[in-house]
Amino acid sequence: MKATKEVSPALTKRDLVLKITEETGILQQTVLDIVQRTLDGICDALEEGKHVEFREFGVFKILVRKPRIGRNPKKPEQTVTIPQRKTVKFKPGLRMREICKEMR
Repeated sequence: MKATKEVSPALTKRDLVLKITEETGILQQTVLDIVQRTLDGICDALEEGKHVEFREFGVFKILVRKPRIGRNPKKPEQTVTIPQRKTVKFKPGLRMREICKEMR
């Protein structure tokens, strides 16, 4: 029997904007603009090859995955070349690691 993994609801950008608006009293549109510019800034920095570091939260950086050989699970004799690609890696900071330890 497979263990089922409980999926918790996601925090969306809209949820975050509403929470910040509630806590600060700043207009939703202003908060949305700030959140969007923050996310755009993170994407722009990663696109330029920079890493993005938020103390105690974590670090985002671009990781280059090497090309490799994959196999079709239904036809293991068939191999497929998977090309090199870039992906984003997130390394949690101290506070994030502590939160994860508490969740166990």
